[in-house]
Amino acid sequence: MASQRDFYEVLGVPKGASDREIKAAYRKLALDWHPDRNKTAEAEKKFKEINEAYEVLRDPKKKQAYDQFGHAAFSQGGQGAQGPFGGFGQGPFTYTYTSRGGQSPFEGFDFSDPFEIFEQFFGGASPFGRASRMPHASISIDFKEALEGTEREVSFDGKKRKIKIPPGVDDGSRIRFSDFYATINVRPSKTFQRDGTDLYVDVQVPLFVAVTGGLIEVPTPEEDEQIRIKPGTQHETILRLSGRGMPRLNSRGRGDLYIRLHVEIPNYKDLTSQQRQVLEELGKRK
Repeated sequence: MASQRDFYEVLGVPKGASDREIKAAYRKLALDWHPDRNKTAEAEKKFKEINEAYEVLRDPKKKQAYDQFGHAAFSQGGQGAQGPFGGFGQGPFTYTYTSRGGQSPFEGFDFSDPFEIFEQFFGGASPFGRASRMPHASISIDFKEALEGTEREVSFDGKKRKIKIPPGVDDGSRIRFSDFYATINVRPSKTFQRDGTDLYVDVQVPLFVAVTGGLIEVPTPEEDEQIRIKPGTQHETILRLSGRGMPRLNSRGRGDLYIRLHVEIPNYKDLTSQQRQVLEELGKRK
């Protein structure tokens, strides 16, 4: 890992932060610092640092290792036992390598390429050399493309390949193809917050509509829709539209869309005389 700043500090969350808090912090920072949006000189470095922190803290096993050993869990030169590849085996983990059966000591860790272990986990180059590794492509797509699926053209060794990216991919998803793999970076939506296959959206509701009930316009992934809310709807009420979230990757069905209602309190000076009279009548009934 290139960054030596505390990963929790990078994302601006406390050490005991929940998965949802970590993901929410990451998505906000990724939106602020994505080089496609942020043109400052430090944006690329900052964006990489944010992704390094999230890559560890989003994974329960990597997070547990980081909480126990800090950056030493992913860098060379710790106090652990010597591994079968000399300096590459140092660190707080003891491991063995075998070519015949046996369970990998890295079982459960999210490495698509076995040679990537030595670069990302121990912080050094693979002892097998880069020629042994499968080619890797990093592809950025928009939220809408992640929703509907899309196609991209990639080039390896002078040859162009057209690949299909399935609906429902999330940021950081890795897709294995026959002779290479791709990491998908999904640019955050300006409207929706994503949590797995579920989506969240904030909607402002005029005070009088919340009090008397009525139709409000709500964004959905496909298009805006009108839904009816009940009289007396409270501030921060959450409504759920079942099956209107993101597609489930490589399976049927979709997640849900959660609508957070925020009741707008108007400025008293901006109210009409009729609206003021209604409010005064409501006040007298208490």
